[in-house]
Amino acid sequence: MSYFITDALAEGAAPAGPPDLIGGLLPFLILGVFFFLFVLPQWKRGREQKKMIESLTKGLEVVTSGGILGKIADVDDNFVLLEVSEDMYLYVQKHSITSMMPKGTYKARKK
Repeated sequence: MSYFITDALAEGAAPAGPPDLIGGLLPFLILGVFFFLFVLPQWKRGREQKKMIESLTKGLEVVTSGGILGKIADVDDNFVLLEVSEDMYLYVQKHSITSMMPKGTYKARKK
């Protein structure tokens, strides 16, 4: 048995070829594609959401993440007072507001 091991060690390593450029860059290419397809659009949506939340003012018509349509009656640092119907108000957190609606949407739904 020691005879085979000696022969195997005597063979030596195979000569090394030139490094594979594509194989070395493939992980970086995959990471780059992942970054541009998933991470950048997510950052963009986050910036737009933050900008929208900072621009909330009294009188805007908005929709919450729960689907509640209302008109902003008051804005605080963390909360918004929404008028959802006549003499009915709800406090919701600012970050739960997902979109602003065009003027007149709330009045049309109110009837």
